[in-house]
Amino acid sequence: MKHKQNETDKLLLKSGQGRVYSCGTMTAIFKADENETADKYSISEWWLEPNSDGPGAHQHEDNDEVFYGLEGTTSILVDHNWIDVEKGTFLRIPAKTIHDFANRTNEKSGVLNFFIPGGFERNMPAIVKWFEDNQ
Repeated sequence: MKHKQNETDKLLLKSGQGRVYSCGTMTAIFKADENETADKYSISEWWLEPNSDGPGAHQHEDNDEVFYGLEGTTSILVDHNWIDVEKGTFLRIPAKTIHDFANRTNEKSGVLNFFIPGGFERNMPAIVKWFEDNQ
């Protein structure tokens, strides 16, 4: 019988482990989501191939987002300004703020994302399908 993860269980995932979603030139790896955190937050890595766009400008009505640079430089749109998020850079985007991200460099880039409260992962199957249908 498989044990269902809950918010009090330890969760250990090595590099590359998690629920992987391929979105064209962008890959998301969900490390923890509503199932492990009792809907409190979702944590995911977002990797962008060189010279590629992200999801497109959007906003979340009720969710803050935190981005933390893992590798390379990811350009993140916040309202009308692009901010370069390099390894070690922390950026919080409050709910209702238009944002987007892209990799404008010749090297792969990645950011760690905290989505607060959780639940964003419910959108991933539809997002993957959109990228499959629109490439």
